[in-house]
Amino acid sequence: MNTYGIKAIYLFELARTWRTLMQSIASPVLSTSLYFIVFGSAIGSQIVSIDGISYGAFIIPGLVMLTILTESTSNASFGIYMPKFSGTIYEILSAPVSAFEIVAGYVGAAATKSIILGLIILLTARLFVDYSIDHPLLMLLFLVLTCVTFALLGFLIGLWANSFEQLQIIPMMVIAPLTFLGGTFYSISMLPEFWQKVTLLNPVVYLVSGFRWSFYGSADVHIGVSLAMITLFIAICSGLIAWVFHTGYKLKS
Repeated sequence: MNTYGIKAIYLFELARTWRTLMQSIASPVLSTSLYFIVFGSAIGSQIVSIDGISYGAFIIPGLVMLTILTESTSNASFGIYMPKFSGTIYEILSAPVSAFEIVAGYVGAAATKSIILGLIILLTARLFVDYSIDHPLLMLLFLVLTCVTFALLGFLIGLWANSFEQLQIIPMMVIAPLTFLGGTFYSISMLPEFWQKVTLLNPVVYLVSGFRWSFYGSADVHIGVSLAMITLFIAICSGLIAWVFHTGYKLKS
C-alpha cells in the first residue's frame, strides 16, 4: 500500500481546513450553538421531557448529527470536485496510487474534520445544556462511522457533479431535509402511527436514533438495527465508488 500517497492527499485536504478555520469550524459551531440557545434553552423550557430526558439534552445528538452529516458530505464532495474542476484530477489518476488509496486520503481527511467538529460541538453544548454520555465508546464509534459514511457519499457526489450548483443540490435538497425529518428535534414515537411508519423509510432516523442511544440508552430504533443500517450505507457507497473508478464514469470523460 502506498501510505505516502494516502498521507500526501490526507494532509493536503486537512491543510485546507486550517486555512479556512472560520468557514470550516467556527461557522458550524456558531450555527449549532444558536440551535442550542433557541431550541434547547428558549423552546426547551416550554416542553416537557422526552423519555425522562430534558428537551435540551434530548436534541444534542440530533444537532451533532445535523452538522456532521452536512459537513462530511460538503468537505468530501468539494475536495474531489476541485481537481476535476481544475483538470488536475488526471495527475492524481496517473500517480502511483490506487483508487482505494485516493478514496482513503480524501474521505479520511473529510471524516477527520467532521469528527473534530462533532467533538467541539459536544464540548460547546456543555455551556448550554447538562447532558450525559452513557456509552462513550459506542458514541465515538457512531461518530466515526457516520462521518466516514457521509464522507463517502460526498466523495461520490463530487465525482458525479458537473458544476458547483450540482455539488450543492443533494446536500441542500436531500440530506438537510432528511436530517430535519429524521428525529433531530423530536422522537418519532410522538408522531401519528402512519407517519411513524413513513419516517422509518428515512435512513437518517437510524443514525440519529443510534447516536442518541449511546448518550441515554434509549432510542426509537434498536441499536443493532442502527448499526446494521450504517454498515449497509458504507457498503453501498463503497460499492458505487468502486464502480465509478472501474468504469471511469464522470471521472475520465
